[in-house]
Amino acid sequence: MQNVLSLEVENLKGVGPKLAQNLAKLNIKTLADLLYHFPTKYLDKTRVVSAVDAKVGTSVVLEAEIVTKVIISKPKKSLTVTVKDKDTRLALRFFFFSKEQVDKFKPGLKIRVFGEIRIFQGIKQIVHPEYTILTPGICIPVEDKLTPVYPATKGVSQKLLANLVKNALHLIEPFKHTLSLWPPTIAKEHDFSDNFAIIKQLHFPETSISLTALNSFSLEIQQQLALEEMVAQNIALRKQRQVTKVHKSYPLQVDLALKDKLQTNLGFALTNAQINAIQVIEQDLAKAVPMARLIQGDVGSGKTLVAVFAALVAIANGLQVAFMAPTEILAQQHYTNIQKLLSPLGIEVLFLVGKLSSSQKNAVLAKLANSPANLVIGTHALFQEKVVFNKLGLVIIDEQHRFGVQQRLLLQAKAQQHAMPHQLALTATPIPRSLAMVLYADLDHTVIDELPPGRESITTLLMSNARRGEVLQRVFSACEAGAQAYWVCPLIEESQNFDFAAANKLYSELCDKLPTLNIALLHGKMKGADKEQVMLDFSQNKIHILVATTVIEVGVDVPNASLMLIENPERLGLAQLHQLRGRVGRGSSKSYCVLMYDIAASAQAKAKLQIIRDHQDGFKIAEEDLKSRGPGEVFGIRQTGIISFKIANIVRDQKLLPKVAKLSEVLLNEYPAVATKFVQRWISHSQDYAKV
Repeated sequence: MQNVLSLEVENLKGVGPKLAQNLAKLNIKTLADLLYHFPTKYLDKTRVVSAVDAKVGTSVVLEAEIVTKVIISKPKKSLTVTVKDKDTRLALRFFFFSKEQVDKFKPGLKIRVFGEIRIFQGIKQIVHPEYTILTPGICIPVEDKLTPVYPATKGVSQKLLANLVKNALHLIEPFKHTLSLWPPTIAKEHDFSDNFAIIKQLHFPETSISLTALNSFSLEIQQQLALEEMVAQNIALRKQRQVTKVHKSYPLQVDLALKDKLQTNLGFALTNAQINAIQVIEQDLAKAVPMARLIQGDVGSGKTLVAVFAALVAIANGLQVAFMAPTEILAQQHYTNIQKLLSPLGIEVLFLVGKLSSSQKNAVLAKLANSPANLVIGTHALFQEKVVFNKLGLVIIDEQHRFGVQQRLLLQAKAQQHAMPHQLALTATPIPRSLAMVLYADLDHTVIDELPPGRESITTLLMSNARRGEVLQRVFSACEAGAQAYWVCPLIEESQNFDFAAANKLYSELCDKLPTLNIALLHGKMKGADKEQVMLDFSQNKIHILVATTVIEVGVDVPNASLMLIENPERLGLAQLHQLRGRVGRGSSKSYCVLMYDIAASAQAKAKLQIIRDHQDGFKIAEEDLKSRGPGEVFGIRQTGIISFKIANIVRDQKLLPKVAKLSEVLLNEYPAVATKFVQRWISHSQDYAKV
C-alpha cells in the first residue's frame, strides 16, 4: 500500500508533465499528496431555493428569469443582470466579462446561478456567480453530493482536482484495508474509523452530513485525521530531538569572574526571571549533549541579555558563537548593543550580513575560519556555504518563529567534524505552553515572565482616521516638547513589495503639514546603509518622526521614542500590533500607542483592536490572535515552513493536545516503525528533520 501511495501523480490518467508541474505548486507530487490535499470548505449545491428564502451571507442555488442587463462604466465598469424569481428580484454583478458573455444574457431566458447572497442598496445580489443558461425542456440535475472547495492554483481547477481524487481513490481501493496506520489495539481502544472511508467521505461528502459541522471541522472523522496529523508532527520533532541527543557536544563551565564582570558593567540588576533562565541555560551547557532550548519572553523582557550571558559561557571555553537575526536592521542593532557589552571584556564581536562588501565579508570569513572564541552576529548569511567556523560551540536564533527547522539545522551543520553546537532560540511571540509542545517539540522551553522594574505600561488609544487633524496636532506638540514618534504604515497590497508606497505618501503628507519637524522615511526597499543611517539618526534624537513600514516591528530599540502611531491597524494581526507597540515604552517617558483605524472598518475589526487597547499581556494577545487568524499567520509558519497542516489547526483542535502527547509517546516507544510511517504519510519533505 505504501508503494501505491508513493506513486507519482503522472500515473493517473490525463496527468502529463505540464499538469504535474502545476500540481507540484500545491505540493502534490504523489497519490498520497493528492488524497491528503483536503478541502478547506464545502458548499451545498444539492437543492434549489427561492430568492425570497435565500439568506444574506449564505451561498445558494437559485433559478430565475433574466429581466434586464446593463453595463455601467463608473465608478468601475461592471455588468448588472437583473433576474426575477416569482416576485423577488435579484442582481447578478460582474466586474470581469466579455462581449460573448453579455450576449448570452437574453431577457426571458431561464438561468441557474450559485453564489453568496449579499445586499447592495437594499437589493439582494450575487457578485460573479456560477451560472448556467437553462434550455427549455432540458432538465439539468443539481449536485448529488456536497461540493468540496480545494486550495487550487492556475491550471488546476476545482473540477480537475475532484476528478483526480476520484481516480486516485479508485486506484488504491483494492488496498484500502492497509490505509489506516494505527496499530489495531490503539485503533480499537480509541474507536478510530477506517481511513479509506474517512478520506472518501471528506472528498465526496454525502448530503446527510451537516454542512455546518463539515465547515467547522468538528466531525469525528475530521478530528481523527487532525489528531493523526498532529501526532505525526509531534513525532517528527521528537525524533529530531532524539537525534540531537545522540550527538556529543561541548560540556562548558561558567567563568564566574567573567560573568560577574559583565553583570557589574551592566549597571542594573537582572530580573528573577532572567536569572532563572541563565541558570537553566548554564545547566544545559554543562552537559555533553547539545542544548536545544527555546526562551520565550514578551517584548522588552530581556531575552537578548540572557543570550549574551549564554554566549559568554561558550566564548570563555574557547568556542565560537553564531547569533542569527531575521533582518539586517535587527542584526545591526544586536551587533551595536552586544559589542558595547562584550568589548570591555576583551571579546571580539563580528558582523556578517549580505550588504557587506566582498573585502569586508572575506575579512570576517577569515576570522571565523581561523580564530576560536569569538561571536558573529548576522542574518541568513551565516549559513551560506562559504561560511566555515573554526570551532562553533553555540548557535543563537533570534525571533525563532521566523526561521524553519531546516534553517536551524543548516546552521548547526556548520560545526562539520566537531561536536554539535548547543542551540538557543529566542522568541517574543508568546506561545501558550500547550501549543509550544506541538510547535517546538524538539526544544525545551523556558519562559521569561517578568519585565524589568521601572517600565511603565503603554497607553493604547483607538482613533478613527476621521480625527487625523487632531492626531497631527498632538504629535506636533509632543515632538516640540522633545518626544520622538514612529508612524507605521502596514501593507496596502497582497505583496510586501508595495507597502513602501503608502509610507512614501504619508512621509510627503507629514513633511507638508509639519514642516518644522525633522521627518525621515524607512522601508524595505532602501539600501542597507541608508536604513542604518536613518535608524542611527533616530536613535541619536536627530529625527522627530520616523515614517516606516513594519520593517521596524522587531527588535529596534530607541528609549527616547514614546509615541507609536499605526495606520490601518485592522490590517495587521494582534501579535504584530503588540510587537510594534513594544518599540515604545523603553525609556522613562510615558508612552502612547495610537491605532488609527479606518472609519469604515468592520465591527469585528474594531473588536480586535479593543483587545490590544485593553491588554498588555502578550500571552493573552497571542491567544486571541491564534483564535482569529490561526497559527500560520501568527508564527510566520507559511513563510518559514515550520508546520504546514493539511487538516489540523492547533488552536481549533487544542482539546486534542493531551491525546497527541500520549499517543506520540506510545508510538515512539512501542511502535517505532509505525511512528516513522506517520511522519512519512503526513509531513512533506520529512527527510529535512533529522539531517544532523
